[in-house]
Amino acid sequence: MDTLIKKAAVLIEALPYIQSFRDEIVVVKMGGSAMEDPTHVEGVLADVVFMECVGMKPVIVHGGGKAISRGMRKAGINSRFLHGLRVTCEKSIAVVERVIKGEVNASLVSVLKDKGAHVQSLHGDTIFSVERKTGKDPATGEPLDWGFVGEPGEVDTAPIQDMLSRDIIPVITPLGKGPNGKTHNINADVAAAAVAKSLKARKLAFLSDVPGLLCNPEDPTSLLATLHVSDVEDLISKGVIAGGMLPKVQSGIAALRAGVRKVHLIDGRLMHSLLLEIFTDKGVGTEMINDE
Repeated sequence: MDTLIKKAAVLIEALPYIQSFRDEIVVVKMGGSAMEDPTHVEGVLADVVFMECVGMKPVIVHGGGKAISRGMRKAGINSRFLHGLRVTCEKSIAVVERVIKGEVNASLVSVLKDKGAHVQSLHGDTIFSVERKTGKDPATGEPLDWGFVGEPGEVDTAPIQDMLSRDIIPVITPLGKGPNGKTHNINADVAAAAVAKSLKARKLAFLSDVPGLLCNPEDPTSLLATLHVSDVEDLISKGVIAGGMLPKVQSGIAALRAGVRKVHLIDGRLMHSLLLEIFTDKGVGTEMINDE
């Protein structure tokens, strides 16, 4: 009986959140090593199905870096990264497109269907217009070239809104169409933030393979539960925000400034971390908020 009462208490704790988020859009970015473990993928997607069943409107944007690297090796192409982003040549983009669409996206859609969800693939090169990413080396000032890597501009939200109106969960690939009509690879964190901004989503959740933002990367207990936008520059200068966390935080800031109410950095390896972060009082990851 005590176990049943505890289960009821959990549902009661979740009730005000369920009421508050009903009919609200939540963009979920799936990525990192967590996507390599079928158990973790199953857990995250079960959370997404639950969210849809209680009236929320989840939208998934996914990465697939490790699967792409495997595909590149099979094709005899060396992976090269420049400031954390994959350099994508003419041969590479063909591999990226095949793996992201035919393997990663198809697998996520299949798992969701097995869980009884109404779900549909939505390939990013049909909704993202991108400009080729450019930059300069901070040390030398020399121009940087990532090849077919794009920065999203306009997002055609009509196909997403159409799916959501029919209670279908969109599963979006991080690809875009460049000005030359060529498909470009997009950093999945950046793609997810662009979708959240364009949809004016209530929440944006980045799921990866770390607990959230750690003050000390070597100490999992140093989790920062709340990150204020005003503290970000200082934490970057101190090296607390670095590596793969940097594009998440920068994309999160852009989303917050565009009207997304909260951004969450969550460990996708923790079973039901998405539900725990959204539907409980304490949460389990890092919550990014504006200072206003």
